Amino acid sequence: MLTSISSIVLIAMVAYYIRKRKKAGITGFKSSLTAICLFLAAVINLSPKWFEFIGSLLWTISMLLIVLGTYFTKYIPNSEK
Repeated sequence: MLTSISSIVLIAMVAYYIRKRKKAGITGFKSSLTAICLFLAAVINLSPKWFEFIGSLLWTISMLLIVLGTYFTKYIPNSEK
């Protein structure tokens, strides 16, 4: 139950993120790398529930994606407000 709710929320957040980028007119791949890394980390953290496995490999990949996501924040454009 919780896994399906988390999956629905994750899909809704990806759709919201894409809609906000289009509305703001932000283009380019580098500026979305932070969100891509963090969304992938969320999917990887949900995967043990879906596929019934756990391990240090998943934790390592998750931490690597979080570190990469924080590194790519320098490509996020500043708001004009």
